[in-house]
Amino acid sequence: MIGPVDIEVIRNALTAAAAEMDVTIWRTSRSTIVRELLDYSTAVFDANGWNLAQSARIPGHLNSMSAALRTLLTEYVDAEAWGPDDVVITNDPYCGGQHLPDIIAYRPVFHEGKRIAYVGALCHHIDVGGLAAGSYAATTTEIFQEGLRIPPVKLIENGKRNDGVWAMIRQNIRKPDLLLGDLTSQIASLEVGRQALLRLATRYGADGMTEAAARILDQSEAGMRAAIAAMPDGTYEFTDVLDDDGVDLGKTINIAVTLTIKGDEAVADLSACSAQSKGPVNATLASSNSAVMYALMCASGGGFAMNAGCYRPISVIAPAGLVVNAQAPAPVAHRVAVTHRLLNAMFGALHQAVPDRIPAAYYGNSYVCTFQTIKADAKRDVLVEIEIGGSGGTPTKDGVNAYASGMHNNSNIPIEMIENQMPLTITRYELQPDSGGAGEHRGGLGLLREWRVNSPHCLFTANMDRFQSQPYGLAGGEPAAPGHLLLIRDGKETPIPPKSDNKPLVEGDRVRLVTSGGGGFGKPAARPAEAQARDRAMGYVTG
Repeated sequence: MIGPVDIEVIRNALTAAAAEMDVTIWRTSRSTIVRELLDYSTAVFDANGWNLAQSARIPGHLNSMSAALRTLLTEYVDAEAWGPDDVVITNDPYCGGQHLPDIIAYRPVFHEGKRIAYVGALCHHIDVGGLAAGSYAATTTEIFQEGLRIPPVKLIENGKRNDGVWAMIRQNIRKPDLLLGDLTSQIASLEVGRQALLRLATRYGADGMTEAAARILDQSEAGMRAAIAAMPDGTYEFTDVLDDDGVDLGKTINIAVTLTIKGDEAVADLSACSAQSKGPVNATLASSNSAVMYALMCASGGGFAMNAGCYRPISVIAPAGLVVNAQAPAPVAHRVAVTHRLLNAMFGALHQAVPDRIPAAYYGNSYVCTFQTIKADAKRDVLVEIEIGGSGGTPTKDGVNAYASGMHNNSNIPIEMIENQMPLTITRYELQPDSGGAGEHRGGLGLLREWRVNSPHCLFTANMDRFQSQPYGLAGGEPAAPGHLLLIRDGKETPIPPKSDNKPLVEGDRVRLVTSGGGGFGKPAARPAEAQARDRAMGYVTG
């Protein structure tokens, strides 16, 4: 029998193992999207595939990696034939993945001949082929156009590389050295995690590790149930919208939540969401579940470990064929547009239940843009940027300016690194005045970022939203300003559609992106005079 002190030792050691895996990828990866933007996640799972511990990385990844592993184990991979020296990868959203740039790698951990855990790492790779560089095309109408789909396959088998799979990947992507370098980094992180778990297992044994895993999950379930039980019973509704899907232009997409709290359980009914779209804003159910789980964990107040035990009191209703439960072969490149907005809608519903805990809407969108420059010898350089905006005002303080919020936990790519590696110059990078929603507690400001092309040939792709719909305010707060995207050529400014593929640019062109801020909280008239004076002095507002 494992004692309560040992349980805490094991739980913290598992979290440390996930963090060691995280650091391994950070130190050894090659592309800017992984090494600098930090778009990756690592986690430890029990012997049945349930998330036990995770690094402090991307919420949208972490709450879906367990679902992906469970899908592999129940539908695609024979667990009994999955040996200790095998690494299985996939990026297929319809085999448990998220979207094609996200390649997930898993490896089982054995001790005393018994499987005691799995370790997993997910990286957003710089390119996996498809219509546009970065594999983030905005106008695809089926997943076949989005890039290389990798079914669940053993990349490493019995400790040896599956050379055919490596060759297939290399042949289909624009930046093979970067991707394969990052993939090697993922595999190295799995070995780091495995070794950490084996050190624990040497002390506690296979049976001790299995017992500890079950009790860790049970503790988190109990904590989550207590948190839900402390919320008032009731049914709470909220709807947010996407501007469009990039194909049916101007046709808004509803993201509607009916949240029911009853006792120590919560049900999120998404049945009123729009049908799946022609364009690539669709999300699979694993992605949507991730947003629902994250919203309720945020509203719980914490005090317990965040793992798959937290999911047990939460149910999601989402009929197949909705934009939140898309079916193959729907395109899903920008599935995070739906999950961001679903999180906004969940927060809007939760505000009605626990108004003292929930902020106004954050920017609620990934501002994804890709530059592909082409040299005379046809060599391609690719930059993928994912910009952010402001967070929403809270019941007690202003929102944070230019802060990776919600489903994000990204960093920015340093200007110096971009300019050293690409024929691009960042000519402006600053906060955008007047972009946060007014309120007693003002919303955080969005960003202005501007790139100048220094290459004779460049293709620009954008996949963005929140150019029409605005991040909402709460408790009388005002919405944030929407974003906009401009081409500046020969001194003339021309709007670029926010969902555009392979727009040709020439040397000297500038692309300017302005992102949304966060919504305001509370009535603007209640904002203290000294706070208003500080806003003007800091240049946050100009009125």
